Amino acid sequence: MLRVGVITASDKGSRGEREDLSGPTLSKLVQEIDGEVVEYVVLPDDQTLLEETMCLWADQLKLDLILTTGGTGFSLRDVTPEATLSISDRLVPGIAEVMRMESLKVTPKAMLSRAVAVLRKQTLIINMPGSPKAVRECFAAIAPAIPHGIQILKGEASECATTVKQP
Repeated sequence: MLRVGVITASDKGSRGEREDLSGPTLSKLVQEIDGEVVEYVVLPDDQTLLEETMCLWADQLKLDLILTTGGTGFSLRDVTPEATLSISDRLVPGIAEVMRMESLKVTPKAMLSRAVAVLRKQTLIINMPGSPKAVRECFAAIAPAIPHGIQILKGEASECATTVKQP
């Protein structure tokens, strides 16, 4: 079972002025990849606080996967990608590319997403959109690859290619 953390970045949500719907949506979706949310928090759009939380969850709690939702747009307060990049060891650009590609099938505004995916030690961190609908669409696009990627990261799998029997 994958140990998962979910961070919702929302000033209004952190003050109790808006109900978080995307975080609970992610919590349900991770069950599809044999994941269990062991940490969940709604934080303000504060880069330092986001960085500290992701570092704690990756370094000390050693979560397999951290999913953020919100804070990936053009607003001056949207700093989730900057927080994620600042604590990353390596980039995983394909994940964010696939999410944008799938979202573009629904809306041209998808190209405005600044979401990123990174590795920190043995934790995969993925920025997701802020709406429950977009979270569902993007998660469906990337879910098939996440467990295998984490197995490779943990040293539990080594081959990505399908073995083809030669005649």
